[in-house]
Amino acid sequence: MAVAPSWSEQAVELVGRAVMAPSSHNTQPWFFLLGEPYVDLLADRTRALPVNDPDGRELTISCGCALLNLVLAAADRDLQVENRLLPDPEEPDWLSRVSITRNTADRVPEADLARFIEERRTCRTRFESRAVDQQAVDAMVEAAAAEGAWLRPLIGDELRRRAVNLVVEGDALQWSDPEWRRELAEWMHTRSEGDGLTISAFTAPVAQMVVRNFNMGSNVGSKDRGLAENSPLLAVLGTDGDGPRHWLAAGQALQRVLLVGCSFGLRASYLNQPIQVASLRSQVSELVDGEGLPQILLRFGYAPQPLSPTPRRPLADVIEWS
Repeated sequence: MAVAPSWSEQAVELVGRAVMAPSSHNTQPWFFLLGEPYVDLLADRTRALPVNDPDGRELTISCGCALLNLVLAAADRDLQVENRLLPDPEEPDWLSRVSITRNTADRVPEADLARFIEERRTCRTRFESRAVDQQAVDAMVEAAAAEGAWLRPLIGDELRRRAVNLVVEGDALQWSDPEWRRELAEWMHTRSEGDGLTISAFTAPVAQMVVRNFNMGSNVGSKDRGLAENSPLLAVLGTDGDGPRHWLAAGQALQRVLLVGCSFGLRASYLNQPIQVASLRSQVSELVDGEGLPQILLRFGYAPQPLSPTPRRPLADVIEWS
């Protein structure tokens, strides 16, 4: 007879699936405090991007992605959860407490989404030319709404053209900032380091030097223009407000959208430059008729070849027992 796993084994397994979430620059800015029977999610501000993300908005969104993975992984284990967001206003880094109990009810339908946690990938190359099925689009819109956010596909050549131009303008503004380039170079890591934007160990010193010292906004903008223009679907994910609770909701919505998309065979990547640049964010809002606050600009499509997972830090580095 199989022996049921202990709570400690279950908790570590849940965190192991939570950390498969995406994060800005693959910083993985989260920390998990394990108690019995709960898991606390905390923001790790030592892994923040003060130039790219001065308010910690994308850091919190990244943690929200990990939080949804944690909840879905628990559901996949037939565990019932109570997800309390921002439990203590005096502790702003304490983002959530997920209390966990044995679930004696029937398996919840969303538990089936958990199997796509390991399959989800970010695609940084061009997609295949085939259109995204409308059923998939509708399902992703519903997924965002389920987490208190919204997803607005950008339909029509004019909207897409405006979005692409904002991405290119965002590239130009970011790359013209020496501090932004230095921060980017600091997060260009080899795969063995377990985090950051993966580059070859052979070329790492030269690549980091070039990024730090040269404004490549024109070249990057040209590349991103091609990626965006050839993406079957562009969409904006947003919320009705713009504080930590909204950012957490945006993260949970983003991850649910990505997993639902994955269930239809879709891959995604991010074109967040015009949202990261404060002077352009309002123009992204105009793309969706000024409804709420844009949080993420996404492109969706079908990857032309299998994608490798990005590296992850050892679990021992992100877990502590209460």
